[in-house]
Amino acid sequence: MLALQKMTGAQRIAWVFLFPNLLIFGLFTFLPIFLNFFYATTGSDRILLPDRPYVGLENFQSLLACESYLDPNSCARDIFWRAVHNTGWFVILQVGFMILFSLVTAMVLNRDIPLRGFFRSVFFYPVLLSPVVVALIWKWILQRYGVLNAGLEAWELPVTNWLVEADWAFFWIVFVSIWAHMGFYTLILLAGLQAIPSDVYEAAEMDGASKWRVFSKITMPLLMPTMVVVIVLSLIRAVQAFDEIFVLTGGGPGSATTLLLQYIYETGFAYRPQLFGLAAAASLLMAAVLLVLTLLQLAATRRQAEG
Repeated sequence: MLALQKMTGAQRIAWVFLFPNLLIFGLFTFLPIFLNFFYATTGSDRILLPDRPYVGLENFQSLLACESYLDPNSCARDIFWRAVHNTGWFVILQVGFMILFSLVTAMVLNRDIPLRGFFRSVFFYPVLLSPVVVALIWKWILQRYGVLNAGLEAWELPVTNWLVEADWAFFWIVFVSIWAHMGFYTLILLAGLQAIPSDVYEAAEMDGASKWRVFSKITMPLLMPTMVVVIVLSLIRAVQAFDEIFVLTGGGPGSATTLLLQYIYETGFAYRPQLFGLAAAASLLMAAVLLVLTLLQLAATRRQAEG
């Protein structure tokens, strides 16, 4: 070690230890990003770079060619825009309800209730499961001859093909996603609640403040920095949703539950011909959305810190 330090100098020895990590990071992060830009501006279904002709922005123009962005049927790539619409609704419903349920759960678990440690573990347990395991469990419950329909038949209630009817399938992908990830955000909000000084609540109680006033004037303002982080993290995760939904419904029935990441995967790898350029262009558009969400998180966090 001393010999190496003498060879490189005291100020450069750190780069010797950083170099292997930087090499791996560049090989598996920066190089794929560069290749993605290259594929997005080339055509053909050939995978080797020399065999792919340059087409400029043609892939982006194909994705964005629409008479009305609110009507996927009017778009040249209608499945892409169906995936965009599905992703938009999924993000709104999943993030909105998950944050609501996580906040309520965190506030309950923050109180002095019996078996509090047990219930905290129960709510966090689904986060520890693999997304594929989560999807397989719920698929076993929701399939035509699954546990849910067996229970309904036992009570002589009508059964439903939960994963075959479009509206029900979309409902269940939102529900399963909330069930699988809610514990993580509950834990973050619970940590934020516990960071609020107890003497603030004691002062409010002495002043005779109502529970709603305490929640709206004390809890939420002091919890807002944590809430901003939770909102942005959940938005980024929701935009990239893939595993549970692909295993649970496969994007069906039809394209009712096809989200953007699944469209990218199927366009580039699953379907023939493999349109690598189109998939790369779609992934860059999604990356732009994620970049905006990340910048919003940084701006909101900085504003909270300065405030």
